[in-house]
Amino acid sequence: MYSPINEQGVVYLFGLIANDLNIRVESIQQGYPDCTAIKYVGKGRWERINIEFEFKNSNFDHDPDKCDVLVCWEDNLQDSKRDTLKGLEIIELQSIIGTPEVPDIPLKDPEKEIEKKSEYDLEYHFKRKKTTKKIQELYQELDEEIRKIDDSIWVKYARTAITYYSPEKMFVYMRLRKDSLAMNIFTDQEKIESVRNIKDHENWGKISLKNKEQMPLVISAIQRSFKLIKEAIKDNKNTGWYALTPRDVEHVDDESV
Repeated sequence: MYSPINEQGVVYLFGLIANDLNIRVESIQQGYPDCTAIKYVGKGRWERINIEFEFKNSNFDHDPDKCDVLVCWEDNLQDSKRDTLKGLEIIELQSIIGTPEVPDIPLKDPEKEIEKKSEYDLEYHFKRKKTTKKIQELYQELDEEIRKIDDSIWVKYARTAITYYSPEKMFVYMRLRKDSLAMNIFTDQEKIESVRNIKDHENWGKISLKNKEQMPLVISAIQRSFKLIKEAIKDNKNTGWYALTPRDVEHVDDESV
């Protein structure tokens, strides 16, 4: 209902969700590029980036070497042009709005809404689902193994999940259960051992961890997921939860992670 209809709408929407994308805008100006910002890349480090806005990214006709991120509502690039923009990160807003990474913002009654600020940390997640000591220990071991994959990986504690970044994009979405760790990982439609496909979201798969015996398979799957997300970013592929594939039907349902 409230989707943008032009480039100005893209700029406004990006401003609303930039914080969810771990980006802080420094300036928006006329001329190319449209925006200067800093992006969190993990380990306490921020990286300065140049951003260009387009309603459809097929309209992009600038020097890609002078830009780092192309933000659009619709990613409709032809493969021939996509190859010329390798190294330029593409953020398609319509595929990430309403996902765990960028949740929808519900309409609220300003007179009745009471602002509550909460700090979400690991202890919060342990208590939230009354996680057993066994699963807590499994999580700590798995967390250590994930961080060993690459020094750039960092973790974000949200209200309902724990997410791991590559560092550019999320590739593991984890929910703690009382007796298991439930994860969605990026697969880029590749079949990975012990990972189940997710209907209508072919770029992502499900895997869970309940005991130490499963740890090697889970770690192997996450290692593969990390490699796939890095390759996808390099090739300017859409990695979002709602990213369409050639086999997708026109309608995508509202199944949530």
